[in-house]
Amino acid sequence: MAAPYRLAVAAAMLLSLPLAASAAESLPTPAHQARLEGGLQTALALNRLLNPYKIEVRVEGKTAYLQGEVENQVERHLAEQVALATRGIDSVENQLRVNAELVEQPLERRAYAQRLEDATLASVIQARLLWSTHTQAVPIEVESRDGVVTLRGQVNSAEAKELAGVLAGSTEGVFLVNNLISLSAADMAKLREEQQQVRIDPQLSDAWINDKIQTSFMYSRNLDGPNIKVATQDGVVRLSGEVVSSEQKTIAVEVARQIRGVRGVDADMLKIASKVSG
Repeated sequence: MAAPYRLAVAAAMLLSLPLAASAAESLPTPAHQARLEGGLQTALALNRLLNPYKIEVRVEGKTAYLQGEVENQVERHLAEQVALATRGIDSVENQLRVNAELVEQPLERRAYAQRLEDATLASVIQARLLWSTHTQAVPIEVESRDGVVTLRGQVNSAEAKELAGVLAGSTEGVFLVNNLISLSAADMAKLREEQQQVRIDPQLSDAWINDKIQTSFMYSRNLDGPNIKVATQDGVVRLSGEVVSSEQKTIAVEVARQIRGVRGVDADMLKIASKVSG
């Protein structure tokens, strides 16, 4: 259950960032409370464990009231944690009821939620392919179904095909990749020429590069993105922070290196955590 909890809390915090009232405000306005309710309702709807259930949200002051039914105590507690993670909410009146008979009822809603999750996952992979130097110019079709991703299209090198599979397979939420991308010998020379022209990007800003590297870290299941700091100057990326193994360090360097506009990666300040003997 650790991963859904982290995702739920992260979603609630991100969604609530614009909702923070200034310190000078002693009493939240009705408009502010409505924004809090909307942000919390969206966070609950985005959570894969909670979106099948109809959870009513009301905010009074800094207290959130949750009403409705969920299937078990785990989901009841998770809803409360999502609410507490929402900025502007200090306490929760958890009035959710546990109804074990709901096990059969949310199937249709779960199917709808799964379709939304599959569409989101496919879009995330498409974005990562567009950010990559090797795959940004290639039309690759991405299909996701229950965490199984299928890639189709045509590329001009085995490296591009392999990289597309690696990017898809390392994305959070992907369980299996069917890499059906094909290589066309007839078009290889033409595609190579076109790729060389596309690679001559207008100078991508350091901020753009920073953002895409950090987002790629976040979407990679093999990396602890928040513990890796990224700084880019004139296309040269410097990584710092801490990872748990040399394998993670290698992955971080490779993920950063394949982002468009990157001229080099310096990972000297990215340290490997030392093991503490118990």
